[in-house]
Amino acid sequence: MSSHLRADEGSKPPRRRGRPARAVALAEDTRSAIVAAAADEFSRDGYDATSMRGIARAANVDPALVRHYFTDKADLFAESIAAPMRPDQLVKQALAGPRDQVGVNLVRYLVETMDNPATSKRVIRMMHTALGQEFAARMLRQFVMREVLKRIANTLGEDDSELRASFAATQVVGLVVARYGLKIEPLASASPDEVVARIGPVVQWHLLGNPLH
Repeated sequence: MSSHLRADEGSKPPRRRGRPARAVALAEDTRSAIVAAAADEFSRDGYDATSMRGIARAANVDPALVRHYFTDKADLFAESIAAPMRPDQLVKQALAGPRDQVGVNLVRYLVETMDNPATSKRVIRMMHTALGQEFAARMLRQFVMREVLKRIANTLGEDDSELRASFAATQVVGLVVARYGLKIEPLASASPDEVVARIGPVVQWHLLGNPLH
């Protein structure tokens, strides 16, 4: 009798490891619902007025579940617009380095990311959309102001740090448009090192240099 039981037990198929397919599908559906709700909320209210709690309410999920899938509002915003690049993450990396290398590091991270053709194509397409549609421009403008320019300004701690950050942004946006959008030569074919060597110090001057009076 006991040997028969042991034989039956030995014939049982092994338990599958990992999450059941149904649970995985449910998680993906929940995540997709959150992203869809976020896209609607951002489009209607803009970046500043949209909250993680409001997105959770629109998706009919617990706010903790939203934070389970997405680190913060910037992360969810990037996902909702299928952003190919996280400018706030580029800034975070640049600011983590020495203060006298912020501009150079920022340009280097940007060029290394944008030199991927798939990434640059999607970024230019997104910029084109923002220029042609006010709601998209408003969302991106608020995102860039809060997650990029103000983050730089707060780190620099200068009296006119927001103005400095906005001037630096003109150099960065101009570089993106000229090198990856219009593909102006010989800039478009210049090596990343040369671009960084020429543009990095300019961005650094805007951020921390002495303004002319």
